[in-house]
Amino acid sequence: MNASDLARFIASGRGAEPADLVVRNVRLLDLVSGDLTPTDIAVVGDRIVGTYADYAGHRIIDGKGLIAVPGFIDTHLHVESSLVTPFEFDRCVLRHGVTTAICDPHEISNVLGADGIRYFLEAASHTALDLRVQLSSCVPATHLETSGAHLGIADLLAFVGHEKVIGLAEFMNFPGVIHADAECLAKLAVFQDGHIDGHAPLLRGLDLNAYLAARIRTDHEITTAAEAREKLAKGMTVLIREGSVSKDLHALAELITIQNSPFLAFCTDDRNPLDIAEEGHLDFLIRTAIRLGAPPLAAYRTATISAANAFGLKDRGMIAPGRRADIVLIEDLEHCAVRQVISAGRPVDDTLFAGRHIVPPVGLASMKAPRVAASDFLVPAAGPTGPVMGVLPGKIITEHLRLALPFARGYRGIDLDQDVIKVAVVARHGVNRNIGRGFVKGFGMREGAIASSVGHDSHNICVVGVDDADMALAVNRLGEIGGGFVVARGGAVLAELALPVAGLMSLLSFEEVRDGLILLRSAAKALGVTLAEPFLQVAFLPLPVIPHLKITDRGMVDVDRFELIDA
Repeated sequence: MNASDLARFIASGRGAEPADLVVRNVRLLDLVSGDLTPTDIAVVGDRIVGTYADYAGHRIIDGKGLIAVPGFIDTHLHVESSLVTPFEFDRCVLRHGVTTAICDPHEISNVLGADGIRYFLEAASHTALDLRVQLSSCVPATHLETSGAHLGIADLLAFVGHEKVIGLAEFMNFPGVIHADAECLAKLAVFQDGHIDGHAPLLRGLDLNAYLAARIRTDHEITTAAEAREKLAKGMTVLIREGSVSKDLHALAELITIQNSPFLAFCTDDRNPLDIAEEGHLDFLIRTAIRLGAPPLAAYRTATISAANAFGLKDRGMIAPGRRADIVLIEDLEHCAVRQVISAGRPVDDTLFAGRHIVPPVGLASMKAPRVAASDFLVPAAGPTGPVMGVLPGKIITEHLRLALPFARGYRGIDLDQDVIKVAVVARHGVNRNIGRGFVKGFGMREGAIASSVGHDSHNICVVGVDDADMALAVNRLGEIGGGFVVARGGAVLAELALPVAGLMSLLSFEEVRDGLILLRSAAKALGVTLAEPFLQVAFLPLPVIPHLKITDRGMVDVDRFELIDA
């Protein structure tokens, strides 16, 4: 920015010079009053220079009476969990009005370490939307699993000050914060004057006070209104999440009021291309919130200005002079049907995407798991009764059940009458040959197996199944295709989707990934699976920072006690 640029902004704002772009014949949503006012919007470069007036411009877009709202801001997501590269994610969500996305490259960092962050920062410099990066705070997430990398404070310091970096990403190790773990404190100390993202499911009372005393100010893991109200009262910004697996919007919709909206934001954490195609992205969250009773003004504040303020993005969040020219044209407030998007003053079209520099993918040889056999999935136990994970549809929280299962010759087995099947996690980073074994209830599966190299947070292979041989087939096939999802039955692969970029992302377009997910869902249904999103549900079974019972390559984890237990 220089003086001549500022002079152009000022001159065009006064109407003394034509703007670069004028969006004409729109009704502008005032985020202060909620009023809709006919106006022109004048843009020079990437900046809005005029509203509530008539303007001349070198280029004119006829808004055709549509409503103009600010670009939407997704405050917490992992691009990797969209199953596509940052460039396909860009092409997928920008058309839904998402002009800013704040990502934590936590998934690729657990596989590739600092190289994963470096890839995301370089990619973010070339996406059409403004992709901002939080530095992954917990790699590995816990000591209870085998990760592909370790990021200490020295690794993170190399990225501090990068123009795309906002702060420290979700601090999942809340026990480490509360008990003043030295490595946790070293990371938190560096970011005391910046942004620190939270991750504290069910944390309340004095422990919550201790967590917040470290200047952690946001949380997306809130699942009840009561928990949210306490966190709001204690100064947190509540990030209301509605993703492909974690669906908290219905439980938290009552919070979205005019009074609360300055302290709320939306996030997806995460949505895959099929769900985006069928439902939408943040546009879906907005219209769903309004349908559930949220005032439109509160919903649009939550998606824009409140999100910008929470993360220190002072240059956006409103359609106003001096703000970044992120503009979404919609048909009406209630349905949030996006008709046109302008990102940093540029109309979003195929030409905009075609002009990007594409950063080469990384991590194409990350699958290092040894081949397995059916016998590797026998589950030794002392008796018939033991722990079973209980899946809760629409949540990544799992129940800690204790159930009696068939028992013979020192091994526990599946029980389809109780909807209990096997689950295993196979280490895939080449560090060891660990296999954790256990049981899970709630998939509805009657035959076959499903395997995934997406396994939060360390991204070892997670497989669920009825048949040990099919479990082995699915796991071994993942090694052959470089990671992804596999559905197997009767000794044959029914469907698969390769994710060779660190075993997390596809090299295909988001449309091709969407079509692949349709085939995978169909194959899973053929196994009897009743869950709406079985693949990401599998991916969250190895997440040992989410209550109550999980599994890693080291075995079953009692998350409430934060320790390994016998299967």
